[in-house]
Amino acid sequence: MRIGILGLGRIGAFHAETLSGLDVVESLVVADPFAGAAEAAAERFGAQVAESPEALLAAGVDGLVVAAATDAHPALIRAGVEAGVPVFCEKPVARTMAEGLAVREAVRDRGVPVQIGYNRRFDVGFAAARAAVRAGELGLVHTVRSTTLDPAPPPAAYVAASGGIFRDCSVHDFDIIRWVTGREVSEVYAVGANRGAGYIRAAGDADTTGAVLTLDDGTIAMVSNSRHNGRGYDVRLELHGFADSLAVGLDDKLPLRSAEPGVAFPSGTPHDFFMDRFADAYRAELTAFTEVVAGIRPSPCTIEDALEAGWIAEACTLSLREHRPVTPAEVRRA
Repeated sequence: MRIGILGLGRIGAFHAETLSGLDVVESLVVADPFAGAAEAAAERFGAQVAESPEALLAAGVDGLVVAAATDAHPALIRAGVEAGVPVFCEKPVARTMAEGLAVREAVRDRGVPVQIGYNRRFDVGFAAARAAVRAGELGLVHTVRSTTLDPAPPPAAYVAASGGIFRDCSVHDFDIIRWVTGREVSEVYAVGANRGAGYIRAAGDADTTGAVLTLDDGTIAMVSNSRHNGRGYDVRLELHGFADSLAVGLDDKLPLRSAEPGVAFPSGTPHDFFMDRFADAYRAELTAFTEVVAGIRPSPCTIEDALEAGWIAEACTLSLREHRPVTPAEVRRA
């Protein structure tokens, strides 16, 4: 098949490399506002360069990968769907929930699948955890702990445009908690602090946050996030039940060191970048998208899925600002 890629920044170039290595992908068409980025990708992967999104969609692509800036996501998703081309779009659907809802309404009845990029759903550990919960191996789950700790904060310009740590970072935890447990979030309480980069505080954001989520069956989920984790990139999920407990992310590259005498685990080089930690998951995610394009599976992460995680992020943002519990239903009505 022939896949178009809009946006050739860090993640777009990474997707181009991944797609070029899939047997089912015969050719790529690429476009980027910065001509040099598109030309570099074309030279590296043998792709065709299109001068605009419209030209790319007119080039006979079977599927569209949107890796452009967030502000461009709504228009590019709509353009792909209106052209009858299945779309893969990196999260978020849009900068605001109102824009995301408008995109959902615009494409809902068009019969063209859209997949949103929540890559943890394609990590083998998270998938195994979901299967264990579904099979009842843990018994009744009572506690979930989800962690995302970055080794260093992103640049100031990124932070200023990110929408905040809950919308940009924690949203991955919110999505995976929903996906693994199969439950919805009924209430949140969030806290945050600024103890590092001053530009994060200046942007009205926090660099370290915690959130307690009450799920609709009474399960308690605790989410921990930070922009400052000197040992590396730490992504884990713990699930504790009446019958058993398990954890995702306890591999030899886990960025922790034990204080227990004689304990060598973990002894590997710590994960230090999300593309390192989730390289296989990204490949599986885009492989799944080619199956969506081929019509042999439905979207594994729909716009509706992405918006549900977004509502949790909105509730946490309000909770942090007003220092009180908030329900997702409250922000939906706002």
